[in-house]
Amino acid sequence: MIISLLLLAFIILVIFGFPIAMVLLFLAVLPNLINPWFPADPQYIIRAMISGVNSFPLMAVPMFILSGHIMAKGKISDKIFNFFSYFIAEKKAGIPITCVVTCLFYGAISGSGPATVAAVGSMTIPLMEKIGYEKNYAAALVACAGGLGVIIPPSIPLIFYGQSSGLSVSDLFIGGILPGLLLGFLLIIYAYFYDLKKGQDRKKLIIYSQEIKNRGLKNLFKDSFFSLLLPIIILGSIYRGVASPTEAAVISVFYSLFISMFIYKTINLRDMKEVLISSVSSYCNVLFIIAAATGFARILTFLKATEIVGNVIASSITSKVALLIFINIFLLLVGMVMDTTPAILILTPLFLPIIKTFSIDPIYFGVMMVVNLAIGFVTPPLGVNLFVASSLAEVSLDQLIKRVIPFIGVFLFGLLLITAFPQISLLFLGD
Repeated sequence: MIISLLLLAFIILVIFGFPIAMVLLFLAVLPNLINPWFPADPQYIIRAMISGVNSFPLMAVPMFILSGHIMAKGKISDKIFNFFSYFIAEKKAGIPITCVVTCLFYGAISGSGPATVAAVGSMTIPLMEKIGYEKNYAAALVACAGGLGVIIPPSIPLIFYGQSSGLSVSDLFIGGILPGLLLGFLLIIYAYFYDLKKGQDRKKLIIYSQEIKNRGLKNLFKDSFFSLLLPIIILGSIYRGVASPTEAAVISVFYSLFISMFIYKTINLRDMKEVLISSVSSYCNVLFIIAAATGFARILTFLKATEIVGNVIASSITSKVALLIFINIFLLLVGMVMDTTPAILILTPLFLPIIKTFSIDPIYFGVMMVVNLAIGFVTPPLGVNLFVASSLAEVSLDQLIKRVIPFIGVFLFGLLLITAFPQISLLFLGD
């Protein structure tokens, strides 16, 4: 009865546009308002919220957010883009392909989809428009390619999944490598065939490509070397066991700050005030969502929601294939109306026992979950990447949504492959 009421209240509040953190907090205290003798009183909720954010692995999140803001302010993505442009720009669909490759590379630094869109899109959208691409197409490409930032490690959503499931974050990062590269490759294929039909202004492209070539490979490499080294330092330190993901996040902050201030000199002490304020503002929103989601998850535990959901699914779904189809559809719908963080923190405890009974690998499932929710970054009504890209390109959201539909189809095809072939996520993990 109470679970049904919570579900109904959640749907109504989300439809009316209430902030998701406030919705989760209200739902956490609602059972006690209905029944004063409910064992989880407000004091318990508060303790649960505090314990939910008091976690060493979660310290990686604000560090990666801060690192992302430093890199965006330091124009590190521009240097990465220019380096790859030297090799790719003059080819067919060269600029869109370079954009996707840069998003993959930048995603391996920031761990955030919206941050990747903002950093890469601020340079590439005007450039693509300049050489003849429609602004809507450029914005749609960057919005979708930016979604790779939450799949390619280090991935902030995978950190949350690791925290919620108790799995190794390092293993989850390894599991996200091939799926992220696969989706990037599929976007590149789509961009190539789109170019065969629409194309760009070849003369303008040649002029831009020549400008890049005139700078010389040696100068471009020298200019971008420290930027290109950043993901190697972050991921290498994690995979070699030199540092935990949290420690690697701290390393990324100091390294990105050092190269931005002393190597590239694109940031000064005055800029750091703005960077710190924007980083704290971003993380405070995430922190409150984590706390509220943890409190609500504890209520679901009290109500034995996991057992109830498990029994319902077990009684109606008998095969692994049917379960995966159901979960994928469910997660796609959730991704449209809920932010990644609360979705992972609430749904992981619900689904994890169920997938284990079907002998589904939890790391494979975690990667699949994040890919599903990454698609939510570019689907209305809450596709945050769409809002960032539309703001950068100064195009209406309606126009952008029409352009993004083929890209969503590409992502769905990639999701199908990732779901059908678990080894895509597990290949680098060995036994």
